[in-house]
Amino acid sequence: MSNKKQTAVEWFFSELERMQYFIGNDMLQAYKDAKEMDKEQIIETWNTRAKIDGIITFTDNRTAEQYYKETYGE
Repeated sequence: MSNKKQTAVEWFFSELERMQYFIGNDMLQAYKDAKEMDKEQIIETWNTRAKIDGIITFTDNRTAEQYYKETYGE
């Protein structure tokens, strides 16, 4: 089992697959678009937190992209 977290978008898509809903090309593209938007929001939140916390209290030196990749994969 992986230590990677699952975003809400990933969970929803896996539930659709589990329930055996047909996943057509349009839905697959919508999933990819939603996953990219989810990633952008997570990275934006990470960067905002770093700016608000500042150097003194924000001790995690990873970039937002590193955090995302380590936490969610890809």
